[in-house]
Amino acid sequence: MLAPLARGRAAAPADPLPAMDERVMAAISRGAWFVFNLSGGKDSTASAHAAIALLDAFGHPRDRRIAIHADLGRAEWRSTPATVSAIADRLGLSLLVVRRTAGDMVARWEQRFLAGKRRYEALETYNLIGPWSSASLRFCTSELKVQVIGPELVRRYRGETIVSVLGLRREESPSRRATPISREDERFAKPGNEAGTRMLTWYPAVDWSTCDVFALHERHGLPLHEAYARYQATRLSCAFCVLASSHDLNAAAAAPENGDLYRHLVSLEACSTFSFQPRRWLADVAPTLLSSALVRDIARARTWADERRSLEAAMPTALRFVKGWPPRMPTREEAGTIARCRAPILAHHGLGDHFPDADAVLSRFAELLASRA
Repeated sequence: MLAPLARGRAAAPADPLPAMDERVMAAISRGAWFVFNLSGGKDSTASAHAAIALLDAFGHPRDRRIAIHADLGRAEWRSTPATVSAIADRLGLSLLVVRRTAGDMVARWEQRFLAGKRRYEALETYNLIGPWSSASLRFCTSELKVQVIGPELVRRYRGETIVSVLGLRREESPSRRATPISREDERFAKPGNEAGTRMLTWYPAVDWSTCDVFALHERHGLPLHEAYARYQATRLSCAFCVLASSHDLNAAAAAPENGDLYRHLVSLEACSTFSFQPRRWLADVAPTLLSSALVRDIARARTWADERRSLEAAMPTALRFVKGWPPRMPTREEAGTIARCRAPILAHHGLGDHFPDADAVLSRFAELLASRA
């Protein structure tokens, strides 16, 4: 099994070798399906290129490989679909594009805020919930990528071993330093499932540096997204990502094609009173792209956001939201405080104040506790 790897090393001595382990080797030997997750970003492209060279060296059948892309709709850079298609063509892979049926990433943010307002109006939650995903709540990845791609692969390759190739690297962040070379993925193919389907995830570029990745693109003429090539972004995800650095948000705003998306997301900041990132308003990234009316709306949203935070901080700490909320009945004094603090927030968002005093709040808590029981 070492001869093909040695030949690959001699053929391209400047390229870093993909990380390998026995799990991946066994999958190659069995002729498993290899699915290359292409985002349009540099890491997924480099990982796919290196993995394909290795598979070729071991004689893995090319007709058992495919590229897949989860399209996030309006949240993407406008050039991402064409870039992903060009990458798949360059790698010699057929491309499968999948989408969330319930709406794109922007719709998901909008739906989350609408649902949060309904819950707040019904006193089903203690604090008003904003629209945005976050580092601790990455439903952008889980719902629009993982939960779309996984079921599609299991349905399409029922009874097969499926190796999903991803472009994660340990150097990217502290949370990724423990990323393995490969792992079993049991989320969509449980052990012992009736069909015998098995899923693995492989990170062939897990030990590579950013320099390795860009050098590979240059040596092999791989398509490089305009986010890097033209606007000098350091990472590619959504055009405006809740986890993006200030530099990358400015890079996205510099692309004229992203202007409509930028204004739409700023308008969602304005109507929700929640900043795009915990410590950064997207409106501050490129204020010259905003209309005077939207600038005024954002100024009001900042004021209301400060007021909301102050009011919520004044609510009884012992009754803050926990799993299985509410934890107990409030006292009459606590119920009165809850009613008073909620009233301005409800008014800001045009919501009905159905529990305007201590008696109404106490009655609602009694209903919630009875329902939970």
